[in-house]
Amino acid sequence: MFHRSERLLLRPGWLEDAGELFARIADEAIVRNLANAPWPYRQEDAESWLAQPKSRKFPTFLLTLPGASGSPIIGACGLGAAEQGPEIGYWVARDYWGQGYATEAARAVLSIARTLGHRRIHSLHAADNPASGRVLRKAGFVPTGRLRTIHSLGRNADMTAVEYATELDGCVGGDDPAMMPQAA
Repeated sequence: MFHRSERLLLRPGWLEDAGELFARIADEAIVRNLANAPWPYRQEDAESWLAQPKSRKFPTFLLTLPGASGSPIIGACGLGAAEQGPEIGYWVARDYWGQGYATEAARAVLSIARTLGHRRIHSLHAADNPASGRVLRKAGFVPTGRLRTIHSLGRNADMTAVEYATELDGCVGGDDPAMMPQAA
């Protein structure tokens, strides 16, 4: 599955992407805020992630910049199956922080989630990573009021995470900011 937003092309990852993916994500400042990526992050971890079976109901995407030299990978975003229901996760390479790419990717994945029939999407962010909370709020999520303790492979420790959710019912219009998901 592919998806084009205003500035990004969201596409599946292939094993051939492992080197570039590794080069973008192997940054402790990124990995420490992810639950399922180990630190130190190795080339083999990128290969393993790319080799995972693809799910139609819970797609994951590499974020690329079409038109840029080589259409570089700048991050990843996707849906996963979690206890409380579908959950969105994302990361963006440090060189691309603060430019709205994470929010744009999250909105694109929410559009895809709606198309796939999901009605409520959850997300978590490390309590000590407020920038991720800002991304979620801009994408239409609201805090549920719950804090959760989750294990972070990137920190090799438990961390406190803030839970967010958004309702997709009644939303149409893809990535149009005027048609953003309704707050939970």
